[in-house]
Amino acid sequence: MRLRELERQVRGMLAGLAVPDPFDLRAFCASVAAARGRDLHLHQLPRAGADGTACGLWLATDRADHVFYAAGTGWLHQQHIILHEVGHILCDHVAPPPEPEDVTALLLPDLDPATVARVLRRSSYSAPQEQVAEMFATMLNERAASAVARPPADPALGNLYDALAEPFLVERRGR
Repeated sequence: MRLRELERQVRGMLAGLAVPDPFDLRAFCASVAAARGRDLHLHQLPRAGADGTACGLWLATDRADHVFYAAGTGWLHQQHIILHEVGHILCDHVAPPPEPEDVTALLLPDLDPATVARVLRRSSYSAPQEQVAEMFATMLNERAASAVARPPADPALGNLYDALAEPFLVERRGR
């Protein structure tokens, strides 16, 4: 898929989403869950990313979506992984079925493997589904990073905010 076509597709996806400003990952995931009428649960993968294992994974059951993300990485990387998987969810991507019994036994041992409808994990960045999900995560992260948190109303706290935030702000809104 060409880059411009990919960007246009993802811009269209983002236009129809309720994105909190300033961005809050948990609030965004809650709005996605509400819009889909399905629970969306986030889980850490304690051993993810090491030895070539997946750093992110989406597991869909008949009632809920479960997004797994690497525990041993920074919060920005975790956010990117989660948004990548949410991109798969919103696009309703499918993958060749893995062995659900193996995946659920490892990740959700209390879950009946018969209830697993789909498991999707990153397989190749050149796959079109992966490109869309990666572009979704990248563009939403860019939007989140450009949203400047509003400074506190209290003047003393506002001055502290200005002193701490100044090196990171590209443009200022509302001041």
